[in-house]
Amino acid sequence: MKLNKTIIAVFGLMLIAASVYRVWDDRPLGFAPQIAIAVFAGAVLKDKRWAILVPILSMFISDLLFQVLFSFNVSIMPGFYEGQIVNYILFAGMVVFGFMIRKINWAKIAAASIAAPTTYFIISNFLVWMGGGGLYRPKTFEGLMMSYNDALPFYRGSLAATLFFSAVFFGSYFLVKRMQEAKEHKLA
Repeated sequence: MKLNKTIIAVFGLMLIAASVYRVWDDRPLGFAPQIAIAVFAGAVLKDKRWAILVPILSMFISDLLFQVLFSFNVSIMPGFYEGQIVNYILFAGMVVFGFMIRKINWAKIAAASIAAPTTYFIISNFLVWMGGGGLYRPKTFEGLMMSYNDALPFYRGSLAATLFFSAVFFGSYFLVKRMQEAKEHKLA
């Protein structure tokens, strides 16, 4: 399928909407579309550089919005913070789960949508624990387990969000693709 301006505009708007949604004040903990964006970009975009850039761009836009809101005392969460580069690297790494989807089908989308937030949860919380962040849990196995337990509400939200937004993104993609193919078939 050739990407035309309409398809690019639709997915550009989805990216902006996802970025704005991430800064929404009353959303459930961890319920954000960025991991789903990474899986989707990895599966759909043939240019791997763009696939990696898309989730990072989504994170950057939402972090920029967080920073503006923080600067005007509208939010208590700053957009930019020490160690943030690690988070960006992790989100870029989530694209690999999309790369592993060779032939797109719902079972592979579901598997990637479970594996990506689970991997992110394990690695990010391990790094928080190692770096002494979060609730400053002791550097013992029990401390690590406490750190994972502390983050379970975020994991549940992230898992639900990734499954939900993957369905939205891939469903929208297939709908637009089908409409585009029907239009091309009609013109032929």
